[in-house]
Amino acid sequence: MGTKSLCLFIASVLIAYYIYTPMPENFEDRWKLMLITAVAASCAGFAERLGLMHYMEALMLITVAEYVPPTSDENVTVTDTEFSNVPVRLYLPRKQSSGLKRGMVYFHGGGWCVGGAGMKSYDLLSRQTSNQLNAVVVSVNYRLAPKYHFPVQFEDAYSVTKFFLQGSVLSQYGVDPNRICVAGDSAGGNLAAAVAQQVYDDPEVKTKLKVQALLYPALQTLDLNLPSYQDNENKPILSKSLMVRFWSEYFTTDSSLREAMASNRHVPAESSHLFQFVNWSNLLPEELKKDHVYTSPVYESSNLGKKYPGFLDPRAAPLLAEDAKLRGLPLTYVLTCEHDVLRDDGIMYVSRLREAGVKVTHNHAEDAFHGALMFVSSPGELAVGHRLSNQYIKWLNDNL
Repeated sequence: MGTKSLCLFIASVLIAYYIYTPMPENFEDRWKLMLITAVAASCAGFAERLGLMHYMEALMLITVAEYVPPTSDENVTVTDTEFSNVPVRLYLPRKQSSGLKRGMVYFHGGGWCVGGAGMKSYDLLSRQTSNQLNAVVVSVNYRLAPKYHFPVQFEDAYSVTKFFLQGSVLSQYGVDPNRICVAGDSAGGNLAAAVAQQVYDDPEVKTKLKVQALLYPALQTLDLNLPSYQDNENKPILSKSLMVRFWSEYFTTDSSLREAMASNRHVPAESSHLFQFVNWSNLLPEELKKDHVYTSPVYESSNLGKKYPGFLDPRAAPLLAEDAKLRGLPLTYVLTCEHDVLRDDGIMYVSRLREAGVKVTHNHAEDAFHGALMFVSSPGELAVGHRLSNQYIKWLNDNL
């Protein structure tokens, strides 16, 4: 072997070692996922260490690279506009029908810090939903951290939903007031769940939701050491450290909250009553508990809770809602993925909703990872993403 070949071989081994992330053998395109995860994390971390930009601003460059302009086709008219002064991307089906259309408000994922309705994957999902369901889809570009913190993201999401649910707006777009859904993935699933709870409680909103669809949602801030966090600590696309960073950035740029969350010591003792809503020893099925043993929480002083009360607010952590608030929620679809730190958030919410009498369809994908639906932008992408998106849209078609 020549010197150049030897150097190339060594470099290849080092690169492979650097990007390697342990993951199940049944993952499709395992190396592609490892590369995406490693490049995104390393570039963002490098840029922040050099003082070039904030970590989330560096990740936001992925959003910029994935942006596609609003482009209409033979099936759907697509425009960028504003609802209640919040930017949205609006999808109007062109299909001629004698009856009223279905309606959906969709919230994109990205840890409340990155992402956008104009990303290629979100544009495709909204376009498919609009066309296949003959639905008006409102995809929301809520404001993002680190520039904006909770409750801004929630307020943008709720403002758009409340605006859309007005009788005059529904009439303008030919939407059936009895067939409206809120949906979202990851952080967007968090917003959808919080919005559904608020709509139920708001006496000013006369039109209620028929369906909520939550795709691998983030739902609680109290216990960041659930079995799913332990089992999937370093899995793509969302590691435990990145999820902790997303959660903390949602509330503040103060690193003290992130450090406390990372050690699971951020909840003040006076909020101990909230742990009943996220006690995985009661809310997870036996097969997911595995060899994990539940331990009592370790409490922080009241300082962080007083400075950043948002992480104890059900509008930020919908799993913290009282049982009485859950009873009035609409028909629900929840997708969870086995190889995802947020797996147990979704499963615990399924348990609590069912206990409250809410009808829930739970699709648990044992071969999938966080963000799987976003890998459906072309026929060559991951088959699991196509399968899950088809199941999600079919369920909506059958139930909305």
